[in-house]
Amino acid sequence: MKKTDNEVANWTICQECHGRGKKSRRLSKKVRLQYQIAFEKYEKTNGEGTVPIRPKAPLYSCPNCSGSGLVPSVDIPVADKENYPHVAIIGGGIGGVALAVACLHRGIPFTLFERDNHFDARSQGYGLTLQQASKAIEGLGIFSLEKGVVSTRHLVHTTDGKVIGEWGVRKWITSDVNTSSKRSNIHIARQSLRLALLNQLGGNDMIQWGHQLSGFNKTSDGDLNLNFQVNGELKSFRADLVVGADGIRSSVRKLLIGDAITPLRYLDCIVILGICSLNALENPDSTLLDSATVFQTANGNERIYMMPFTSDSVMWQLSFPMSETDAKTLSNLGPKALKEEACRRTQWHSPIPQILAATPENQISGYPVYDRELLKPALLEKSGQATLIGDAAHPMSPFKGQGANQALLDALSLARAISKGCKPLSQWKKTGIREKVLNEFESEMLERSAIKVKDSAEAAQFLHSEVVLREGDEPRGRCLKREKD
Repeated sequence: MKKTDNEVANWTICQECHGRGKKSRRLSKKVRLQYQIAFEKYEKTNGEGTVPIRPKAPLYSCPNCSGSGLVPSVDIPVADKENYPHVAIIGGGIGGVALAVACLHRGIPFTLFERDNHFDARSQGYGLTLQQASKAIEGLGIFSLEKGVVSTRHLVHTTDGKVIGEWGVRKWITSDVNTSSKRSNIHIARQSLRLALLNQLGGNDMIQWGHQLSGFNKTSDGDLNLNFQVNGELKSFRADLVVGADGIRSSVRKLLIGDAITPLRYLDCIVILGICSLNALENPDSTLLDSATVFQTANGNERIYMMPFTSDSVMWQLSFPMSETDAKTLSNLGPKALKEEACRRTQWHSPIPQILAATPENQISGYPVYDRELLKPALLEKSGQATLIGDAAHPMSPFKGQGANQALLDALSLARAISKGCKPLSQWKKTGIREKVLNEFESEMLERSAIKVKDSAEAAQFLHSEVVLREGDEPRGRCLKREKD
C-alpha cells in the first residue's frame, strides 16, 4: 500500500501485523531440529548444563501496511476502556504527543497533561534531525513532512574554510520522505514536528494544558490518583499507568527516583543556538546555503554546526568548553550577551560571521549542557505503575542529534508493548502492568538508548578537541571509534 502524504484523516493498526509493522517467518525445519536436539541434551544434564536459547523467528516488513503498522480508517479508533489501561501522559512535548498518537491508533485510553498553558508558551527547542526515527514516524501516521528538509551533503571545515571531511549524496532531494529508497536525515523545526503529531492527535484540545503534576499515589482499588496544580487549584485524576515524558528535569522522575541517585551531570560545555533567515543575508548564494548541505567548522575548542532549518533559513549551534558557573552566568545574561559572545568567537570563514551577525536576538538562546548517568532497569522496577520515556529516562547531549529520535522510538515501543501485553484475556490487572509490559519495555529502551547517551557524552568532549580536526570523509565520531578499534 502506497502512502505518500498525510491526507488520510484517521489511522488504525494493521491487523495482519498487529501494529508492529513486521511479521514473523516460520523457523526452518533445520533450526527447529537443532533447538530440539540441544534442549534434549540439556534435559539429560538434570539442569546443570546451559539452557539453550530458543531461536527467534526472522522478521520481515508487513506487505499489508508497508511496514508502518497502520492502515487507513474511516473513523477515529474507539478507546477500549474495558481491556486496556488508562495512560496518564505527563508532558506535551514531542515524546508525550507521539505516545498519545500511538495510543490513539491502538484504542488505548489516555489523557495527555502539559504544564504550559498553550502550544507556544515557551520555546520547544530549535531544529532536530530525524535519523532512525525518520522511519518510525510512519508508525505514527506521518508519511511526509511538509516542512522537512533532506540534507545530501555534510562538510567539515577548519576556520579558514579548508574542507577536511565530506560525505553524503550530492544531489537535491525533495522533502517527501518516500522519494529516497535509502534512509535520509530529515531536518525539521521541533515545533513543526510537534504540530504534525498534534494534528494526528486531533489538535490542541486533546491536551490538558496548564496542569502541573504535584504527586501521585496508589489507591485501595489498585489504580493511581494523580494530583495537579491548575490555576492555583488542586485537581485530581485517576489512571492505571503514569508515563513521564516531561524532559530532562522530569517531575515524574523526581517522584520515582529522586535527584540524588542520578543527578544532572554537567558535560563541561555550553551551547548557543540561533536561527537566521537567508533573506537577511546580503549574499546568500554560498554553496553552503543551498538548503541541502550541513556543515561544521571547528578549531579544537569552539565548534559551530549549521543545518537547514527550513528551505529558506538555517539553524546554527555554537558550542565550546566553559565552567558550569560561567555557563550559567552567560546563559542568564540573555540573547544579546549570547550573540556577542558567539560573534566574538567565530570570526571565521564565510558565511559564518555574516550569518551570526544577521541572526536576530529573539532567535538566539543558550544553555549549559547536561545529561545523567545511565539508568539501571532495577531503579525503574521499583516504580510500580509508572515509567519514563525520552529525556526523562535518558537525557543526552545534543551533539549526536539523538534526543528526539530516541523519544519517538520510546513512544512507539511503549504503545506497542501495551497493545501486546494488555490485550483481552491477558489478565494484566491481576498480574500487574509492570510484569506484563513495563519491565520488558524498559529493558529494551535503556539498552537501545545507552549507546546514544554514551556517544553523545563522548561527542561533547571530542568535538571540542583536536580530534575534530583529523581529516577523513566520515563523521568525526566514526573516525575516533575506528582508531580505538
